[in-house]
Amino acid sequence: MMKTKLKLVLSLFFGLILLMNTANGQSKPRTIVTTDGEIDDVDSFIRMLLYANEFRIEGLVYSSSMWHYKGDGKGTKFVSEMAMTKNLYKEKTDLRWPGVTWMQDLIGAYEKVYPNLMLHDKSFPTANSLRKLIKVGNIDFEGEMEKVTEGSEHIKNKLLDATTEPIYLQVWGGTNTIARALKSIEEQYKNTPQWSQIYKKVCQKAIIYAILDQDATYKKYVAPNWKDIKVFYNASQFWCFAYPWKRAVPQSQHYLLEGKFMGDEIINNHGPLTKMYYSYGDGQKQEGDDEHIHGDLSKVKTGQWGAFGKYDFISEGDSPSYLHLIDVGLGNIQNPSYGGWGGRLKQSAENPNRWEDGKEVADYNPFTQKMDLTYPQTRWIEPIQLDFASRADWCVKDFKNANHAPKVSVKTNTIKAKAGSKVQIVASAKDPDNNKVNFNYWQYKEAGTAKDAVEISKQTNETAEITLPATLNSGDTVHIIVEGKDEGTPALTRYQRVIITVL
Repeated sequence: MMKTKLKLVLSLFFGLILLMNTANGQSKPRTIVTTDGEIDDVDSFIRMLLYANEFRIEGLVYSSSMWHYKGDGKGTKFVSEMAMTKNLYKEKTDLRWPGVTWMQDLIGAYEKVYPNLMLHDKSFPTANSLRKLIKVGNIDFEGEMEKVTEGSEHIKNKLLDATTEPIYLQVWGGTNTIARALKSIEEQYKNTPQWSQIYKKVCQKAIIYAILDQDATYKKYVAPNWKDIKVFYNASQFWCFAYPWKRAVPQSQHYLLEGKFMGDEIINNHGPLTKMYYSYGDGQKQEGDDEHIHGDLSKVKTGQWGAFGKYDFISEGDSPSYLHLIDVGLGNIQNPSYGGWGGRLKQSAENPNRWEDGKEVADYNPFTQKMDLTYPQTRWIEPIQLDFASRADWCVKDFKNANHAPKVSVKTNTIKAKAGSKVQIVASAKDPDNNKVNFNYWQYKEAGTAKDAVEISKQTNETAEITLPATLNSGDTVHIIVEGKDEGTPALTRYQRVIITVL
């Protein structure tokens, strides 16, 4: 009974998120980014700026991690709490610190392409509005959360503001600045009559999207003291967007991350912002990080991740945290178990407020013909990369000469039907550039609960007939993805998800 009630509460919560993000087409997800400035954070940040019209950025906070910290300037030696970096770096007074100006530098480049971006969508934020959101959080050491910082106070104030809308806290480094914000709230209200109300409010608003644990503050402080905060934890699926991408991405799709595509379609001749994107052999070097050697191919050895060429993709390991927030029609923001451009996460059996990937969240990889822990993210590589190329075009082309994604619709997103019956799906699309939109219909088997595959018959471009197996059980769900891809250049894809529930 308790589990049923909990599922109902969670369903209502994610339904509320969906309503907030779709009502009148006005409201977009709120988000704060915390980052340690790794070179892959820089690349994730550049891509994110090109999608800054898709969500409301409400904070850009410098933080530390097991890989990057400033030190206290007093020569204090520090040893990591995390096993890998403890063994790798031993004692350090500071570690690979990239400083607290790189976001400003990138926003300066964004400012130069902003007038052109506005030709494509008037909702891009101004550079000055983004600059005002930059705060320095807890950066002295990995996991340091004792100091109250400008960054922690900014997060605290957002969590306590008057709105009830959820706010996604993206964790690109450690969780320490977020932990400090929560600790400050606890210290202020724990022994007051308002504590119960404040605790409930914060837990209902905060959604932490973390890429790995890059310090110990989540496990040591957040999890035991804020057990009702919702956490999206990506530890397996992000690898196809990270340094070892060649091992995770099918060979036939490597071209989307290799130098020809990245150099021609994104990095070069697309304005000053994408020119700052770090890639292999590009001659760039991040100040403060002596391990950033990727720009000089003579220093890059062929190893377990393979050989790399000029302008090859390095890493954007943190991008899934905001790709999840881009509304491409998959409904994943309504429920992370649906799967989308930010991957697919499953509700934890031990902690119902935690959604995670791992051994129980694999998708069938048609390239290897095996179940694959990374494929819930990898399956979207092609449309994501083509979409990135279109955003790079927006930096330099006018509306007429660039491509824009179609808007895909279906008559209904939820259908109830008997096992063995046939279901009709009718789709339509509006394309801003008047390009033809070609539809594809496929079953996202792992996102549903039905064990058997359905039969899909595409009758016309806009219609498909779904035949449900007679073996399905009452309550089974079947997820059909309606995929509309336009004939523009680059070809762009948007979706609708139809969920069929068996009676």
